Amino acid sequence: MNKTLQMTEMMERFAKEMDSDELLNCMRCGFCLPSCPTYIESGYKETHSPRGRIALMKAVSDGMIEPDQDVQRSLDLCLGCRACEPVCPSGVKYGHLLEDARYIINQTKKKSFKEKTVRKFVFNEFFPHQERISQATGLLHMYQKSGLQKLARKTQLINLLPEQLRTMEKVLPKVPTRKEIRKRPRHLHAVGYAKKRVAFFSGCLMDTMFLKTNQATAELLQLAGCEVIIPSTQVCCGALHGHSGEKDGAKQLAKKNIEAFEKENVDYIITNAGGCGGFLIDYAHLLQDEKEWKKRAQSFVHKLKDISSLLIELEFHKKELALPPQIITYQDSCHLRNVMNIHEEPRKLLRSLTNVSYIEMENAESCCGSAGIYNILESDMSMQILDRKMGSVQKTHCQTVVTTNPGCLLQMKLGIEREGLSDKIRAVHLVDLLKEALEYKKHAL
Repeated sequence: MNKTLQMTEMMERFAKEMDSDELLNCMRCGFCLPSCPTYIESGYKETHSPRGRIALMKAVSDGMIEPDQDVQRSLDLCLGCRACEPVCPSGVKYGHLLEDARYIINQTKKKSFKEKTVRKFVFNEFFPHQERISQATGLLHMYQKSGLQKLARKTQLINLLPEQLRTMEKVLPKVPTRKEIRKRPRHLHAVGYAKKRVAFFSGCLMDTMFLKTNQATAELLQLAGCEVIIPSTQVCCGALHGHSGEKDGAKQLAKKNIEAFEKENVDYIITNAGGCGGFLIDYAHLLQDEKEWKKRAQSFVHKLKDISSLLIELEFHKKELALPPQIITYQDSCHLRNVMNIHEEPRKLLRSLTNVSYIEMENAESCCGSAGIYNILESDMSMQILDRKMGSVQKTHCQTVVTTNPGCLLQMKLGIEREGLSDKIRAVHLVDLLKEALEYKKHAL
């Protein structure tokens, strides 16, 4: 396909498939501008704002401009944090527009052999297969425990990696073995009287690299009075696919998850990762054109609840848990806050901890720059955003930064490492901090 035909096809698909009503809902008021990290970090460049990107989408849809490299660059640079949505007076679903535009571009643009190969491996051969993720985690465990990691650092072979990946290697968690991953139970009983029967969405990376956090989540649910079911046939949520223009793959994963969870007679479906939750709650939109699946997706979404929200509902914050004296601050997960509308619940849990001084971070709701694999694909912009975020962290004089998403957690650890603060500040998932508080209480008794 030559370039002219490619552009023509892309413009036709924009005109046919983009939601024209949603595009028209944008009033160009500019309320979104102060909330957009890329608009601010680009020096207030209009094309790197939500309003500007919607204008570009509409112009392509109307046939006024071609979806050239500048248009695609503007869309690629967007974090997809959706901070523009809560402040939009018209309620524009910008995230849906962005994903639709990326899908159309991905379907029609000519890709190099390298890009085709990488995308096929990542989206078709790796993330849809939990066993392969477990195998990769097992290799990472071997690297960490066999002495290879120490050797790579001592011989400076690690310096062959780009700086960003070298720093990321330092902040990776100590990962479990494949045996540990496999032996995790699938059905756990409530401690004491069972108040709720819940199914836990364990995720892909959360259930491998961050298995300890998932185990802590299950334990908290049990202590809060929940019988916990972990469906064995669940798969990746599809967020990475959906955000990368691989909508068909995202739909297939969504259907598998809906099938896995609708078999269980539960009160709630619980998630502990803001990025996953933000995509799971959009399943009804993702499958809106498929009548049967839309209804099933709506039932799925109706039961979806973040762990922090359920813990508050079950009054876990009244357990009088404590930690050693320290200052704590909280970094919002963008999708947990902007899509699931969960922001007070994590703070309420943190403020309930005895001995802890909770200090609200300036602009805690702004993105940290992680955004899935954005910090790898768009490293320069990601680090600009992270540097600004670390300035806000340091103003709190905290010893602990808490977040509720694995990507955010690694990004905050990356920022701490970059600033040379690893001996003064740590980053931790909310669930792991609550588990620490439980252990501290036990030892104090």
